[in-house]
Amino acid sequence: MMSEVKKAIVRELGFGGLMHIPPMNVPQKLLNELANSFNLDKNKLDTSHGSFKIKPKTIGAALGLNASGDLFPNKVSFKDLSEENKVIFRRFQGKTLKNLTDEMMNIGVGNDQDHLMFKRIFILYIQMAFLLPTTINKVSPIHLAPIFRMDNITEGNWSAHVLNFIIKDITNYRLKKKN
Repeated sequence: MMSEVKKAIVRELGFGGLMHIPPMNVPQKLLNELANSFNLDKNKLDTSHGSFKIKPKTIGAALGLNASGDLFPNKVSFKDLSEENKVIFRRFQGKTLKNLTDEMMNIGVGNDQDHLMFKRIFILYIQMAFLLPTTINKVSPIHLAPIFRMDNITEGNWSAHVLNFIIKDITNYRLKKKN
């Protein structure tokens, strides 16, 4: 259970709405059906009940995420990072969702440094657990990109970040299916 102080930090980050979404276990068959029904050319989900345009604004409204502002970089290039950021990159490289969960629950938030580290851990956790899940259960460069912009993390276009990830994954899924 997350402390009230940590919940306040989550709300401050702009993710308070996600705290009210219950954990879901979506069957692989349903995910495959959704991926096959997604029209990549028009960003539409074509169903027997009609077509639904999927826009960052729609995702933002559904999940309570920011749908305007700058996009996050697709990936982080280690060689382009400052020495301070390379330390942060190494700290999270290869971490699993379980590692992040444990760290998020165990870290204190009594000082500014721990407060900032909790925010970084939470951003990685929420992406891996909910917003940008992958079949590989480890932090990837796409998950790391936002944590190097903590000064304006709430202003990032999280909805477009999620939509771009969905489009990339559906494209990769279809390419693998063809091969």
